[in-house]
Amino acid sequence: MSNEQIYRGKICVVTGAASGIGRALALALHKAGAILAISDIDGEGLAKTAERLGGTSANTLLVDTLDIANADEIERYGPHVKASLGPADYLFNVAGLTRIGNFDDSPLGAMEKVIDVNFWGAVRMCKAFLPQLKATKGGIVNVASLFSLIGVGGQTHYCASKFALRGFSESLVQELADFGVGVSVVCPGAVDTNITRNAEIDALPARVKSHEHINNMFKKIARTSADQAAQIILDGVAKGKLQILVGKDARRAAFIQRLLPQNYIRLMMRRDKKSKAGDLKKQNQKKAGR
Repeated sequence: MSNEQIYRGKICVVTGAASGIGRALALALHKAGAILAISDIDGEGLAKTAERLGGTSANTLLVDTLDIANADEIERYGPHVKASLGPADYLFNVAGLTRIGNFDDSPLGAMEKVIDVNFWGAVRMCKAFLPQLKATKGGIVNVASLFSLIGVGGQTHYCASKFALRGFSESLVQELADFGVGVSVVCPGAVDTNITRNAEIDALPARVKSHEHINNMFKKIARTSADQAAQIILDGVAKGKLQILVGKDARRAAFIQRLLPQNYIRLMMRRDKKSKAGDLKKQNQKKAGR
Protein backbone atom coordinates (compact mmCIF):
# COMPACT_ATOMS: atom_id res chain seq x y z
CA MET A 1 0.00 0.00 0.00
CA SER A 2 1.40 3.41 -0.98
CA ASN A 3 1.87 6.29 1.41
CA GLU A 4 -0.80 8.19 -0.49
CA GLN A 5 -3.32 5.44 0.30
CA ILE A 6 -2.27 5.30 3.97
CA TYR A 7 -2.10 9.01 4.82
CA ARG A 8 -4.74 10.48 2.49
CA GLY A 9 -7.43 12.21 4.51
CA LYS A 10 -5.68 11.43 7.81
CA ILE A 11 -5.25 14.21 10.36
CA CYS A 12 -1.52 14.43 11.08
CA VAL A 13 -0.04 16.59 13.84
CA VAL A 14 3.58 17.61 13.21
CA THR A 15 5.71 19.55 15.71
CA GLY A 16 9.00 21.19 14.73
CA ALA A 17 7.54 21.95 11.30
CA ALA A 18 9.44 25.23 10.76
CA SER A 19 12.47 23.49 9.26
CA GLY A 20 14.42 20.26 8.83
CA ILE A 21 12.72 16.89 9.24
CA GLY A 22 9.52 18.47 10.57
CA ARG A 23 9.08 20.63 7.49
CA ALA A 24 10.00 17.73 5.18
CA LEU A 25 7.43 15.49 6.88
CA ALA A 26 4.74 18.17 6.54
CA LEU A 27 5.49 18.56 2.81
CA ALA A 28 5.55 14.79 2.21
CA LEU A 29 2.30 14.26 4.14
CA HIS A 30 0.65 17.11 2.23
CA LYS A 31 1.70 15.48 -1.03
CA ALA A 32 0.15 12.22 0.20
CA GLY A 33 -3.14 14.00 0.82
CA ALA A 34 -3.03 14.32 4.61
CA ILE A 35 -4.80 16.99 6.66
CA LEU A 36 -2.17 18.82 8.70
CA ALA A 37 -1.82 20.55 12.06
CA ILE A 38 1.70 21.97 12.06
CA SER A 39 3.45 23.82 14.86
CA ASP A 40 6.79 25.23 15.96
CA ILE A 41 8.17 27.84 18.34
CA ASP A 42 9.76 29.53 15.28
CA GLY A 43 6.84 31.48 13.87
CA GLU A 44 8.79 32.89 10.92
CA GLY A 45 10.01 29.47 9.77
CA LEU A 46 6.56 28.00 10.33
CA ALA A 47 5.01 30.66 8.09
CA LYS A 48 7.43 29.67 5.30
CA THR A 49 6.39 26.04 5.67
CA ALA A 50 2.73 27.03 5.54
CA GLU A 51 3.41 29.06 2.39
CA ARG A 52 4.98 26.01 0.73
CA LEU A 53 1.89 24.03 1.71
CA GLY A 54 -0.36 26.51 -0.04
CA GLY A 55 -1.41 28.58 2.96
CA THR A 56 -3.81 27.96 5.81
CA SER A 57 -7.16 26.34 5.13
CA ALA A 58 -10.12 25.83 7.45
CA ASN A 59 -10.35 22.19 6.41
CA THR A 60 -6.85 20.96 5.53
CA LEU A 61 -4.15 23.02 7.30
CA LEU A 62 -3.91 24.36 10.84
CA VAL A 63 -0.85 26.45 11.73
CA ASP A 64 0.08 27.34 15.32
CA THR A 65 3.11 28.79 17.05
CA LEU A 66 3.70 26.37 19.92
CA ASP A 67 6.28 26.01 22.68
CA ILE A 68 6.38 22.30 23.54
CA ALA A 69 8.21 23.13 26.76
CA ASN A 70 5.07 24.95 27.92
CA ALA A 71 2.73 22.41 29.54
CA ASP A 72 -0.27 24.76 29.52
CA GLU A 73 0.06 25.49 25.81
CA ILE A 74 0.16 21.78 24.98
CA GLU A 75 -2.83 21.00 27.19
CA ARG A 76 -4.83 23.56 25.20
CA TYR A 77 -3.39 22.47 21.86
CA GLY A 78 -4.92 18.97 21.81
CA PRO A 79 -8.55 20.17 22.09
CA HIS A 80 -7.76 23.04 19.69
CA VAL A 81 -6.69 20.62 16.94
CA LYS A 82 -9.72 18.41 17.51
CA ALA A 83 -12.12 21.37 17.40
CA SER A 84 -10.46 22.74 14.26
CA LEU A 85 -9.89 19.61 12.19
CA GLY A 86 -11.25 16.59 14.08
CA PRO A 87 -9.51 13.89 16.13
CA ALA A 88 -5.88 13.28 15.19
CA ASP A 89 -4.84 10.10 13.40
CA TYR A 90 -1.05 10.53 13.67
CA LEU A 91 1.18 12.49 16.02
CA PHE A 92 4.71 13.25 14.79
CA ASN A 93 6.85 14.55 17.67
CA VAL A 94 9.77 16.10 15.79
CA ALA A 95 10.57 19.32 17.67
CA GLY A 96 13.83 19.23 19.57
CA LEU A 97 17.13 20.96 20.27
CA THR A 98 20.70 20.13 21.15
CA ARG A 99 23.54 21.72 23.07
CA ILE A 100 27.27 21.22 22.91
CA GLY A 101 29.58 20.82 25.88
CA ASN A 102 30.76 18.30 28.46
CA PHE A 103 28.60 17.74 31.53
CA ASP A 104 31.24 19.32 33.76
CA ASP A 105 31.14 22.51 31.66
CA SER A 106 27.35 22.72 31.39
CA PRO A 107 25.07 24.28 34.01
CA LEU A 108 22.25 22.08 35.27
CA GLY A 109 19.83 24.50 33.65
CA ALA A 110 21.19 23.47 30.25
CA MET A 111 20.47 19.81 30.99
CA GLU A 112 16.98 20.68 32.22
CA LYS A 113 16.18 22.75 29.13
CA VAL A 114 17.18 20.02 26.67
CA ILE A 115 15.28 17.31 28.55
CA ASP A 116 12.24 19.59 28.95
CA VAL A 117 12.00 20.07 25.18
CA ASN A 118 13.23 16.74 23.77
CA PHE A 119 11.68 14.40 26.32
CA TRP A 120 8.94 16.15 28.27
CA GLY A 121 7.71 17.96 25.17
CA ALA A 122 7.05 14.65 23.42
CA VAL A 123 5.56 13.12 26.57
CA ARG A 124 3.20 16.07 27.02
CA MET A 125 2.09 15.85 23.38
CA CYS A 126 1.43 12.13 23.71
CA LYS A 127 -0.67 12.75 26.82
CA ALA A 128 -2.63 15.55 25.17
CA PHE A 129 -3.46 13.56 22.03
CA LEU A 130 -3.80 10.03 23.41
CA PRO A 131 -7.61 10.11 23.77
CA GLN A 132 -7.90 11.18 20.13
CA LEU A 133 -5.44 8.55 18.91
CA LYS A 134 -7.29 5.82 20.81
CA ALA A 135 -10.52 6.91 19.15
CA THR A 136 -8.99 6.85 15.65
CA LYS A 137 -6.67 3.88 16.32
CA GLY A 138 -3.89 6.08 15.05
CA GLY A 139 -0.16 6.29 15.59
CA ILE A 140 2.54 8.06 17.59
CA VAL A 141 5.91 8.81 15.98
CA ASN A 142 8.62 10.03 18.36
CA VAL A 143 11.80 11.31 16.71
CA ALA A 144 14.75 10.31 18.91
CA SER A 145 18.28 10.05 17.49
CA LEU A 146 21.29 7.91 16.71
CA PHE A 147 22.33 9.28 20.13
CA SER A 148 19.46 7.33 21.70
CA LEU A 149 21.37 4.18 20.73
CA ILE A 150 24.90 5.10 21.84
CA GLY A 151 26.30 7.54 24.39
CA VAL A 152 28.63 10.23 23.06
CA GLY A 153 30.91 12.51 25.04
CA GLY A 154 30.05 16.20 24.85
CA GLN A 155 26.36 15.36 24.34
CA THR A 156 25.25 14.26 27.82
CA HIS A 157 22.14 16.45 27.80
CA TYR A 158 21.07 15.39 24.30
CA CYS A 159 21.83 11.68 24.84
CA ALA A 160 19.96 11.68 28.16
CA SER A 161 16.86 13.19 26.55
CA LYS A 162 16.90 10.89 23.55
CA PHE A 163 17.66 7.69 25.50
CA ALA A 164 14.67 8.59 27.70
CA LEU A 165 12.46 9.18 24.67
CA ARG A 166 13.39 5.82 23.17
CA GLY A 167 12.70 4.01 26.44
CA PHE A 168 9.38 5.82 26.82
CA SER A 169 8.39 4.89 23.26
CA GLU A 170 9.35 1.23 23.61
CA SER A 171 7.30 0.99 26.82
CA LEU A 172 4.37 2.88 25.31
CA VAL A 173 4.06 0.48 22.38
CA GLN A 174 3.30 -2.32 24.84
CA GLU A 175 0.69 -0.31 26.71
CA LEU A 176 -1.15 0.88 23.60
CA ALA A 177 -1.15 -2.32 21.54
CA ASP A 178 -4.58 -3.38 22.81
CA PHE A 179 -6.02 0.01 21.85
CA GLY A 180 -4.83 -0.29 18.25
CA VAL A 181 -2.47 2.67 18.56
CA GLY A 182 0.89 2.18 16.85
CA VAL A 183 4.12 3.62 18.22
CA SER A 184 7.32 4.21 16.28
CA VAL A 185 10.60 5.65 17.54
CA VAL A 186 12.80 7.24 14.88
CA CYS A 187 16.59 7.19 15.23
CA PRO A 188 18.10 9.52 12.61
CA GLY A 189 21.82 9.76 12.09
CA ALA A 190 23.35 12.94 10.67
CA VAL A 191 20.54 14.51 8.63
CA ASP A 192 21.23 17.73 6.75
CA THR A 193 19.28 20.18 8.94
CA ASN A 194 20.05 23.27 11.02
CA ILE A 195 20.31 21.36 14.30
CA THR A 196 23.97 22.24 14.97
CA ARG A 197 23.56 25.78 13.65
CA ASN A 198 20.75 26.34 16.16
CA ALA A 199 22.58 24.59 18.99
CA GLU A 200 23.65 26.49 22.09
CA ILE A 201 27.25 25.94 23.18
CA ASP A 202 28.27 25.53 26.80
CA ALA A 203 31.89 24.72 25.87
CA LEU A 204 33.60 23.96 22.58
CA PRO A 205 35.00 20.42 22.28
CA ALA A 206 38.75 19.93 22.10
CA ARG A 207 40.17 20.51 18.62
CA VAL A 208 37.13 22.60 17.63
CA LYS A 209 37.81 26.25 16.91
CA SER A 210 34.32 27.75 16.65
CA HIS A 211 30.60 27.16 16.24
CA GLU A 212 31.05 27.55 12.49
CA HIS A 213 33.70 24.82 12.60
CA ILE A 214 31.09 22.50 14.17
CA ASN A 215 28.57 23.40 11.46
CA ASN A 216 31.07 22.65 8.71
CA MET A 217 32.05 19.33 10.29
CA PHE A 218 28.39 18.31 10.59
CA LYS A 219 27.69 19.35 7.00
CA LYS A 220 30.41 16.97 5.78
CA ILE A 221 28.95 13.94 7.55
CA ALA A 222 25.25 14.74 6.99
CA ARG A 223 24.75 12.47 4.00
CA THR A 224 20.96 12.13 4.40
CA SER A 225 18.69 14.97 3.31
CA ALA A 226 15.62 15.99 5.31
CA ASP A 227 13.41 14.89 2.40
CA GLN A 228 15.03 11.44 2.36
CA ALA A 229 14.60 11.18 6.12
CA ALA A 230 10.90 12.06 5.86
CA GLN A 231 10.34 9.38 3.24
CA ILE A 232 12.10 6.74 5.35
CA ILE A 233 10.02 7.73 8.38
CA LEU A 234 6.68 7.62 6.54
CA ASP A 235 7.54 4.28 4.94
CA GLY A 236 8.55 2.86 8.33
CA VAL A 237 5.39 4.08 10.05
CA ALA A 238 3.27 2.65 7.23
CA LYS A 239 4.91 -0.73 7.78
CA GLY A 240 4.29 -0.56 11.52
CA LYS A 241 7.96 -0.51 12.49
CA LEU A 242 8.77 0.13 16.14
CA GLN A 243 12.32 1.39 15.47
CA ILE A 244 13.05 3.36 12.31
CA LEU A 245 16.74 3.91 11.56
CA VAL A 246 17.51 6.84 9.25
CA GLY A 247 20.84 6.79 7.44
CA LYS A 248 23.78 4.41 7.17
CA ASP A 249 25.38 5.94 10.26
CA ALA A 250 22.29 5.15 12.37
CA ARG A 251 22.18 1.57 11.08
CA ARG A 252 25.90 1.21 11.81
CA ALA A 253 25.50 2.56 15.35
CA ALA A 254 22.60 0.20 16.04
CA PHE A 255 24.66 -2.76 14.80
CA ILE A 256 27.71 -1.82 16.87
CA GLN A 257 25.61 -1.30 19.98
CA ARG A 258 24.01 -4.72 19.60
CA LEU A 259 27.34 -6.38 18.83
CA LEU A 260 29.39 -4.58 21.48
CA PRO A 261 26.98 -3.17 24.07
CA GLN A 262 29.81 -2.33 26.50
CA ASN A 263 32.99 -2.28 24.45
CA TYR A 264 31.74 0.25 21.88
CA ILE A 265 32.53 2.98 24.43
CA ARG A 266 36.14 1.83 24.69
CA LEU A 267 36.41 1.80 20.90
CA MET A 268 35.11 5.37 20.70
CA MET A 269 37.52 6.54 23.40
CA ARG A 270 40.42 4.84 21.59
CA ARG A 271 39.40 6.54 18.35
CA ASP A 272 39.36 9.92 20.11
CA LYS A 273 42.83 9.32 21.53
CA LYS A 274 44.18 8.47 18.07
CA SER A 275 42.55 11.60 16.67
CA LYS A 276 44.11 13.76 19.40
CA ALA A 277 47.50 12.16 18.81
CA GLY A 278 47.16 12.84 15.08
CA ASP A 279 46.31 16.48 15.72
CA LEU A 280 49.32 16.86 18.04
CA LYS A 281 51.60 15.30 15.43
CA LYS A 282 50.36 17.72 12.77
CA GLN A 283 50.91 20.68 15.11
CA ASN A 284 54.49 19.55 15.84
CA GLN A 285 55.18 19.09 12.12
CA LYS A 286 53.94 22.59 11.41
CA LYS A 287 56.16 24.02 14.16
CA ALA A 288 59.15 22.08 12.86
CA GLY A 289 58.53 23.37 9.34
CA ARG A 290 58.62 27.01 10.36
